[in-house]
Amino acid sequence: MLCSHRLAVRAIQHAIRRQLPSVPRFSSSLHPKITTHYTIHPRGADSRWKEVDMERVSEDYDVVIVGGGPAGLSAAIRLQQLAQKGGVEMRVVVVEKASELGNHTLSGACLEPRSLFELFPDLTEVPLGTPVTEDKFSILTPTSRIPVPILPFFPMNNHGNQVVRLGHFVRWLGQKAEELGVEIYPGIAASELLLHEDGSVKGIATADVGIHKDGSPKESFERGMELNGKVTLFAEGCHGHLAKQLYNRFSLRSACQPQTYGLGLKELWRVESGQHHAGRVEHTLGWPLDRSTYGGSFIYHLGEDDNTEANLVAMGFVVGLDYSNPYLSPFQEFQRFKLHPYVKRILEGGERLSYGARALNEGGIQSLPKLAFPGGALIGCSPGFMNVSKVKGTHTAMKTGMLAAETAFEVISNSTSTTNTGLYLEDYENRVKGSWVWDELFAARNARPSFSTSLGVYGGILYTGISSLIKGREPWTLKHHGADSNSIKPKTECKPIDYPKPDGKITFDLLSSVALTGTNHNHDQPPHLTLKDDTVPVQKNLNMYGGPEQRFCPAGVYEFVPREDGEGERLQINAQNCIHCKTCDIKDPSQNINWVVPEGGGGPAYNGM
Repeated sequence: MLCSHRLAVRAIQHAIRRQLPSVPRFSSSLHPKITTHYTIHPRGADSRWKEVDMERVSEDYDVVIVGGGPAGLSAAIRLQQLAQKGGVEMRVVVVEKASELGNHTLSGACLEPRSLFELFPDLTEVPLGTPVTEDKFSILTPTSRIPVPILPFFPMNNHGNQVVRLGHFVRWLGQKAEELGVEIYPGIAASELLLHEDGSVKGIATADVGIHKDGSPKESFERGMELNGKVTLFAEGCHGHLAKQLYNRFSLRSACQPQTYGLGLKELWRVESGQHHAGRVEHTLGWPLDRSTYGGSFIYHLGEDDNTEANLVAMGFVVGLDYSNPYLSPFQEFQRFKLHPYVKRILEGGERLSYGARALNEGGIQSLPKLAFPGGALIGCSPGFMNVSKVKGTHTAMKTGMLAAETAFEVISNSTSTTNTGLYLEDYENRVKGSWVWDELFAARNARPSFSTSLGVYGGILYTGISSLIKGREPWTLKHHGADSNSIKPKTECKPIDYPKPDGKITFDLLSSVALTGTNHNHDQPPHLTLKDDTVPVQKNLNMYGGPEQRFCPAGVYEFVPREDGEGERLQINAQNCIHCKTCDIKDPSQNINWVVPEGGGGPAYNGM
């Protein structure tokens, strides 16, 4: 049982319980600042930590996997399959920051089952899935819908795919992994990279627990644990906290284009039976976004048999984070989208059950970093294997995890080195390039940048159709525009957007939406939304850009409020609202926000999102 991890978690995360001397609390009145996290204010310079024992307990594994999503679990499963087939023992551990597997997982999701059937050759059908029975695609104007035919060779043709609730699918993968002997520890956040003396990756350290909001240690403080591996695979998902450090340390992004991102927002609805069509998959482009702003919607009709899960529709909206107007709110654009006559008809009389949001990599093959480095590799959505043309990435994420696992198994099996250096998966990237994943991404390489031309969305639609016809064999590769954080314009060059007020039936306010995510963090811990410079939000972001962080965040984490002395405004960070989407770290025009992990187990508690 996955819930049995709690005893193991105590053995790892809470192995050392100490009684610390009484430490005076940090006076916010004497030290008025926003950021108190040790990554910005090192403990070595803080007298409150002087007498605290900072030794860690360590545990050794063959492979450490950071992230219990489709890629990480597929890698773990494949490793144990190979180990059992070869008659050898291999110790594999998966650490996942969510309190339970699947709690932080969010996707559409229309699953292409190719990787699943490669991972489980004896499987005859997709577990928990609804077969796609109908494909629809359309362009929306403010009042009408223009249908676009989906030809068999179009990437949007979903024949043979399955609509799933990806969080539930991830939990199923976790059960399969545990059956094979994989150690899975939910509620454990990987907070630091560990390195050998030669600079290769040694493993990861889990997050410390028991720290006050002001950065001082609680009496219940417990040091995290070191998890050492011959190989460490990073499957953190889009814009991973540790992946960012790996990019810099090993110059992994020196030969690729900047990554470009989208923000996906999703709601799960129970609709009237007359509006439900099990297996229907629908996508739209156009309204409410203008032609220069990339984005679109998905409407997936699930088909569960349980009456409590009947008539479910997964509805979502994606906004490219290269938008330029600082007054744009992706959340409000999603709410406005639901007011379109065609969409509103589906939802009227229904009930909204869930809400969530997550950033996604859209750069494709041009933006892929180097995948392997001494001691480990990047897999899944962390480096960015999403196929934008198909609006899918789970199947490619799973396959890259399997390829990394196969490479790791061979390298570990053939290694005669000591434990003083991390093993290098030299052949992993070659295996990816020799697989169908690379063929897919190469064919789709120009889909996303084609939407950034002067023709905007319509040029992108035309180009994608032509590219599909010639199977992506055009002899050129388009470039991306640059980092999404650089695309936002000063507020003086843009007009505020007047969004309709929520009606509480079809459209909703932000805070009531966040309440549906089940998000919870211990309030008395340092905010994990750290600022490199506490003065930047007001002096630059607010004054120059109108404070875009209060609009691009889909969870109400950032808000500008009046100062206590009445002299202007200050930034307030409601870290307990954070749903771990990573948008702030990506879109902040000052690149002043650095998202780091909170204590393990915090964040959203999605149920099959």
